[in-house]
Amino acid sequence: MPRLQDKTCVVTGAASGIGLAIARQFHAEGAQVILTDCDTAAGSAAAAAIGCRFAALDVRDEGDWAALATQAPVIDVLVNNAGVTGFEHGAVAHDPEHASLADWRAVHAVNLDGTFLGCRYAIGAMKAQGRGSIINISSRSGLVGIPFAAAYAASKAAVRNHTKSVALYCAQAGWQIRCNSIHPGAILTPLWEPMLGTGPDRDARMRALVADTPLKRFGTPEEVAALAVMLASDEATYVTGAEFNIDGGLLAGSAATPG
Repeated sequence: MPRLQDKTCVVTGAASGIGLAIARQFHAEGAQVILTDCDTAAGSAAAAAIGCRFAALDVRDEGDWAALATQAPVIDVLVNNAGVTGFEHGAVAHDPEHASLADWRAVHAVNLDGTFLGCRYAIGAMKAQGRGSIINISSRSGLVGIPFAAAYAASKAAVRNHTKSVALYCAQAGWQIRCNSIHPGAILTPLWEPMLGTGPDRDARMRALVADTPLKRFGTPEEVAALAVMLASDEATYVTGAEFNIDGGLLAGSAATPG
């Protein structure tokens, strides 16, 4: 039997990248997937290609979450995947000295406020049946300092901590609603394309960007999706408040380990 048979699963920011891979794999495992994104054209096309439902959702907007709660009042799984780095529209100062408050807040509005609103929605949509799985996509940047992406790192660190608060809150309420976080490292998504380019030095750039990664390669969105499937499934019913690094061994300490 497919591992997510008949589970209703919502995935945010799923028009591309990791979210799309998760939505696709959930569907393949028998889930009834609601693919959400603020890009309605790309989201609708992605949902049609998979064969699942689409719902427009700007994760920063309480009204959009309320509309989703009307469309999907009971769910089994929520993946809070939608996120931004702050560099989507070009180079912007995001270091602790020069970042503007507006740019800082813009990153937190999506990454942190969006996750908070998603968790709040999921608790309401799961507590009547007393069980469910919330999966928050954080980052390896939520575990270490990133000097020139301070807003992103801070937001992802907050996602990590909020995950644990949600897990404990639900457990103390007597619900089998689990909440865990995934911390991807260098995953080859469209986010990397501006840095990689299409020129003859693309392969060299790729090698340089993962030179400190013990496995010496980028991860794939499908590898993150495989971990999300496990956490969404009934194979993980005793797993809550946990964090899962998927970074090719980067945070195992290789950079600090004598050669």
